[in-house]
Amino acid sequence: MRQAQPQAPPERPQLIQSMIDAFRVPDLRGKLLFTFGILVIFRFVSHVPVPGVQRDALANLFQSNQLLGFLDLFSGGALSNLSVAAMGVYPYITSSIIMQILVPVFPRLKALAQEGEFGRQRINQYTHWFTVPLAFFQAWGQLALMQRAGVVGGIGFAGPDFLHTLAMVTSMVAGTIFLIWLGELITEKGLGNGISIIIFGGIVAALPSMIGQGFLERNNLGGLMLLVLLGIAIVFLIVIFTEAQRRVPVQYGRSVFRGGRMYRQSGATHIPLRVNSAGMIPLIFAFSIMILPGTIASYFADPTGNSFLSNAALFFQNAFDPSRFLYWAAVFLLVIAFTFFYTLVIFHQQNLAENLQKNGGFIPGIRPGRPTADYLNRLIIRITVGGAIFLAFVAILPYFATAATDIRALQLSSTSLLIMVGVALDTMRQLEAQLLMRQYEGFIR
Repeated sequence: MRQAQPQAPPERPQLIQSMIDAFRVPDLRGKLLFTFGILVIFRFVSHVPVPGVQRDALANLFQSNQLLGFLDLFSGGALSNLSVAAMGVYPYITSSIIMQILVPVFPRLKALAQEGEFGRQRINQYTHWFTVPLAFFQAWGQLALMQRAGVVGGIGFAGPDFLHTLAMVTSMVAGTIFLIWLGELITEKGLGNGISIIIFGGIVAALPSMIGQGFLERNNLGGLMLLVLLGIAIVFLIVIFTEAQRRVPVQYGRSVFRGGRMYRQSGATHIPLRVNSAGMIPLIFAFSIMILPGTIASYFADPTGNSFLSNAALFFQNAFDPSRFLYWAAVFLLVIAFTFFYTLVIFHQQNLAENLQKNGGFIPGIRPGRPTADYLNRLIIRITVGGAIFLAFVAILPYFATAATDIRALQLSSTSLLIMVGVALDTMRQLEAQLLMRQYEGFIR
C-alpha cells in the first residue's frame, strides 16, 4: 500500500502574498511605514481647530452649503472641523491646474517646459509660489463665509479684528503649506504620489461616518443593498476606463558604429494614449461652476423682498438646485466639454509628433511632422469621446443612485470614487515596480 503524500499548504492570494513580500524587504517596509506615519500626522493636524469656532453653527452651515461640502473633500474632513488644515491641498491643486493652462499660452513658460528636468523644476517652483497667495485669499474667503453664518467672530483687516483675522488666515495658510510638505515627503521618501495620497487619506477617513449613516437606513435595506451594488459596479467601470488605452505603434531608426562601419538598426515600441487622460479635473471644473452661482445667490436671496437683486438671486438659487434634473443635465454637458478642453490642452503640451521626429521615430504608414500631428489629434479626439461620456456618467451617478435607492443620508460621491481608485492603482503600480526590481511577482495582471 502506497503511503499518502503530505499535501502542500494552500497558496495565499497573490495580493496578500505580495504585501507580505513587500514587508519582508527592509527598505520597502520603511517606505510603507513612513507613508503610514505621515498619514497619521495629517489626521492629527486636521483636528487642530482654529480658535473661536461655534460648533453648532458650523454643523448647520455644512448641511446647507454644497460648495463647502465639495471643498471638504480635498481637506479630508478638516474643513468641516475648521482646523488649521481646513483648505487641505486644494490651493496647490488649483495652482497646478492654472499653471498647466498657462504653459501653452505664454511663450516663456512653454519654452521653459521644453527644457527637460530643469524646466519642470522651475515650473514646479512657480506653482508653489502661486499657491501662497491663492491659499491666503481662499482662507480669507472661507472665514468671511463662516462669519456670515455666525461660525466665527469679526473678520477684517482693519480695526480691532486685524490681529485676530491675521492669526487665523496665517494659521490656515501655514496648515496648507505643511500638508503640501508632507505630501512631498511621501513622494520623496515614501510610496506613491504624496499629494494624491493626502487626499486619499482624507476620503478614507470619512468612510466610517458614511457607512454609519448607511446603517441608519435599516428601514430601506433593499435600497441600501442596491446602493452597495451600484458602488461596486462603478468602481469596476472606473478601473476599466482608467486602465484603458490605445497603443499607437512607433518605430525608431538609428545608426550605430561597429568596427569602423555604420549599421542601421530599428526598434519598435508604442505610444499609450489613455481613454481617460483628464482624470478627475473635468469633474472639479464642472461642479465648481455649477455649485458656485447657487452658493453666491444664497447670500442675496430674500423670499420676503421684491427687489431685482433678491428676485435674481432666488432665480439662480432655484436654477442651480442640486435636486433638479436640469442641474445634473448641465453637469453632464459641462463634464464632456471640460474633458475635451483639458485633454487637448495637456496633449498639445506634450508635442508628441515633434519629439518623435527629433528622436528618429515614426508611426508606420504616417509621414513624420505635420501628418503625424494631425493623425494623433484625430486619434485623441476619437478616444476622448468614450472617456468624456464615461466621466459625465460618473458625474451624474449620485442623482440616479439617490433616485433609485431613495437613500438621502448616504450618497455615492463620483469624485471620491475616481480619486480613491486612481490613487490606489497608481500606488499599486509603484509597489509592483518595487517588487519586480527585487524579482518578486507583481499582483497587477
